[in-house]
Amino acid sequence: MREYVVAVVGATGAVGQEMVKVLEQRNFPVKRLVPLASARSAGQKVRFKGKEWTVEELKPESFEGVDIALFSAGGDRSKEFAPEAVKRGAVVIDNSSAFRMEPDVPLVVPEVNPEDVDWHKGIIANPNCSTIQMVVVLKPLHDISKIKRVVVSTYQAVSGAGAQAIEELKEQTRAVLEGKPVPPPKKIPKQIAFNCVPHIDKFFPDGYTREELKMVNETRKIMHDDSIRVSPTCVRVPVFIGHSESVNIEFEKPISVEEAKRALEGAPGVKVMDDFENLIYPTPIDVAGKDDVLVGRIRKDDTIENGLNLWIVGDNLRKGAALNAVQIAELLIERGLI
Repeated sequence: MREYVVAVVGATGAVGQEMVKVLEQRNFPVKRLVPLASARSAGQKVRFKGKEWTVEELKPESFEGVDIALFSAGGDRSKEFAPEAVKRGAVVIDNSSAFRMEPDVPLVVPEVNPEDVDWHKGIIANPNCSTIQMVVVLKPLHDISKIKRVVVSTYQAVSGAGAQAIEELKEQTRAVLEGKPVPPPKKIPKQIAFNCVPHIDKFFPDGYTREELKMVNETRKIMHDDSIRVSPTCVRVPVFIGHSESVNIEFEKPISVEEAKRALEGAPGVKVMDDFENLIYPTPIDVAGKDDVLVGRIRKDDTIENGLNLWIVGDNLRKGAALNAVQIAELLIERGLI
């Protein structure tokens, strides 16, 4: 089997570290790992397959000889360096929002639209974490009865804002518990310890945030259906790992709870945890470190015609980012595209 030179851009960040871990856990055919980061992080060590690899400073020439480049270093770096990687022959799988809505860039969730990798031109976009876990659940239901409208409220872990946000939650929680002044927020707009913050990314004039509009636009692109209406509210909560979503779906035709469960139980990448009588339903603790998206609290919405309510939980660092990126790389190999 052929092996590949794989670069991980942002290798010292929360998602970058998870990418390295997932590559090893899934036994991805890596011939050589090229961990890349900013000059500040260059020289640090990354452990992969029992060996330490030195992190190199990200430069255009870093991509010489690279086959696959997994990017998780922010949109600005992606815009600057992804074209440089492509120019040198690499296929880029980018975790930022830089290219997601570009018409000539596929936006891919392998369980939903694997065929879209076929028309890539060097860059494939990894969707937003909250979008990924939602569409993995929506797709098998949409295949039974076309979805008209989705109302989603998210409860998103701080790791979605990076390693610094994780430390911020730790520091603020420690201060509250010790009765000390809470350090001022840096990564999260307001105090996140013992709080919920309905503000992720920048606000637009209509009052929606960029995170919310990502869910609207990305869902339509991935599902190949611009008619699906999505009404999102995205909230940051004091959880380290695992995004949760309360999702209300309106369908064109009736779909029973039993039909929905059967479809989801047979869907790739989905695990149903739904037995309220025995208190079985997913929480972020259940999903941390897991590949599957968990779904429960499946019930009929009697306030609208053809409505269902769901509760969806996913590990935002794994399926929401690193795992999905590696699965896209696996797709490229399976489909003979690299």
